[in-house]
Amino acid sequence: MRFVVVSDVHGNVGKAERLVERLMGEEFDALLIAGDITHFRGRESAEKVLNAFEELGKPMLAIMGNCDGRDVLDLLEERGISVHDRRVELGGVGIVGFGGSNITPFSTIWEFDDGAILESLSRNYRDGDVLLLHTPPYGTKADRIYSGRHVGSKGVRDFIKERQPPLVLCGHIHEARAVDSIGKTVVVNPGPLFRGYYATVELKGGKVSVSLERL
Repeated sequence: MRFVVVSDVHGNVGKAERLVERLMGEEFDALLIAGDITHFRGRESAEKVLNAFEELGKPMLAIMGNCDGRDVLDLLEERGISVHDRRVELGGVGIVGFGGSNITPFSTIWEFDDGAILESLSRNYRDGDVLLLHTPPYGTKADRIYSGRHVGSKGVRDFIKERQPPLVLCGHIHEARAVDSIGKTVVVNPGPLFRGYYATVELKGGKVSVSLERL
């Protein structure tokens, strides 16, 4: 399967519309959204972004980020595209999602301790599934802030080390646009769409190929 992966739109409808223009006519199977659809706003802001993406006419799955309003998850559920704290199959590929972030110093809207994240992933995951997360795993290129400090989830990292999913898609740390690995697991942070970044990811025969893209 070939996915287009976006994260951290932060309510930038213009960038969402530009992405749709770019992708029109391209072959891919689904759009995956790794959270922060809005910038501390609710469903009205999220609807504008999602309505733009729907113009693609492709299947879409999403999770909320730590900066999305409390009613954004309700909207994703109503639209039937939420994969937070659940497993969804898409074209024979299992996708397990968890939104929000690990605990931050900023007390943002959706934050969970590592134990809660680890419990959800352990409950929903089946061997070979893809993980769609907002928070990246700790200790990778995908969770390093400008100072060089790693701020991702240790629970996610522990899960990956034990279960070795083929692919982990995440966001959250804007400056940590990267492709990395933990053992056999490929970790992708496409970078924030509000800055024009996204990724295309192909999963075929257990092998992963990634292209980091820019509008």
